[in-house]
Amino acid sequence: MPAAIPLHIGDINTLEVIRETSIGVYLNDGGEGILLPKRFVPAGLKVGEKIPVFLYHDSEDRLIATTQQPLGRVGEIVPLRAVTVTNLGAFLDWGLMKDIFVPKSQMRMPMRVGGIYIVRIYVDERTGRVAASEKIEPFLHNDPLTVKEKEEVDLITYRRTDIGYTMIINGKHTGVLHFSDIFRNIQVGDRMKGFIKAIRPENKIDLVLGTQGHTRIGGDAGKILELLEAHGGFLPYHDKSDPDDIYGFFGISKKAFKMAIGNLFKQKRIQITDSGIKKIEDQA
Repeated sequence: MPAAIPLHIGDINTLEVIRETSIGVYLNDGGEGILLPKRFVPAGLKVGEKIPVFLYHDSEDRLIATTQQPLGRVGEIVPLRAVTVTNLGAFLDWGLMKDIFVPKSQMRMPMRVGGIYIVRIYVDERTGRVAASEKIEPFLHNDPLTVKEKEEVDLITYRRTDIGYTMIINGKHTGVLHFSDIFRNIQVGDRMKGFIKAIRPENKIDLVLGTQGHTRIGGDAGKILELLEAHGGFLPYHDKSDPDDIYGFFGISKKAFKMAIGNLFKQKRIQITDSGIKKIEDQA
């Protein structure tokens, strides 16, 4: 009897093609095989070749393979949009043909269609199916930390507080993005890059938005780069703009603004034109 192949449901598996059929190809699982439907079979794929696929259960509870990339894998914390709500739970769009289910028992509050919810993807022990849960707090902790100050990190906006936003850091930790460090509109569920601004006692983390280059600049120049990025790379302000207009938009004096854009121009971060300032895209 063939040996069973170790499979990771809700994740990428590299499996061998064992036979071709009119409906697709079957991949080796040590048994009768797992179907990769024809619409997902790359041209020229042959028996004996291996292919990376994502494994999950279809609507008839059959294990199936796909070359589609989900928005999250088992163990990951991700923001997903609700597309259907029922008495038993809700279905969220996770980038595959079959939506992922959130049981009612795994919701913090009733969900609504169109809402963005931050969930952890897991395998239900009873059914063996991939599911999602809003109960993510047990999987977010800052002891031990896997990040350090000034490190670039991936952020998900988790919830608004009195002092700013609680952010999920690399899907593992939490930190605070203070209102004073926010220079663009953000909403719960937004994904963005940021940096560890400071690690305080008890491993409390302060965050700042932006790319590594922005963070190195910091100060007023960093704020201007953030605002440029949030407005499509162009702002209609320059060194001859009205001081009140500059203060009203940037929250800094015209003198500080001119110094900041002067430094950004010298560092080849922006262009200064008669109509405003334009961000120069980073060179690869």
